[in-house]
Amino acid sequence: MSAVTPSPGTGGHHHSEAVAVAAERRWAIIVGVIIALLVAMMVITGLQWAAMPPSRVETIDVKTVHIKGEFVESNLGTTMGTDGKVTVRLVAQQYSFVPQCIVVPAEMPVTFRGTSTDAIHGFVIGTTNANTMLIPGFVATFTTTLHKTGEHLMPCHEYCGTGHEAMWGRVQVLPPEEFLARARGGERLSCVPR
Repeated sequence: MSAVTPSPGTGGHHHSEAVAVAAERRWAIIVGVIIALLVAMMVITGLQWAAMPPSRVETIDVKTVHIKGEFVESNLGTTMGTDGKVTVRLVAQQYSFVPQCIVVPAEMPVTFRGTSTDAIHGFVIGTTNANTMLIPGFVATFTTTLHKTGEHLMPCHEYCGTGHEAMWGRVQVLPPEEFLARARGGERLSCVPR
């Protein structure tokens, strides 16, 4: 007895076609399972973070940010603590940064602390690695060292409305000795004219 293989034109299927269909079906199932797992991970993680944000997250009441606490207008700008640490506090709001101009030292660590009062904003300082998002209700904190003295632009890099393209601030990076001479008075430093 000889095995008869159907010809392609007779409506029969080749063995290789059955193998290909089975392989395609297996890969479709594998890809479907991977997609389902990724969606499940996103949903579970989103629900967990919404219910219990990570412990390092600082929150703030956006309704009272200008009235009390760390981000009242008299606290904004650059300060140097008694321990020598330089801290910059700023608030973003449509369509400006407060203060509009910040003074920081070169070659010294600077801690930036900021928040937003109305929408998601962000800022990046020139060509440096200083870059963060400012989200209403949360305090963004990061520490960086700026090396290039001079004036740098600080645009908002998160679309925040129709006036977004005009939302710019400035950062003046001073040589360390010049900054220390200005900071000795203990007051908040800003390059905004008074």
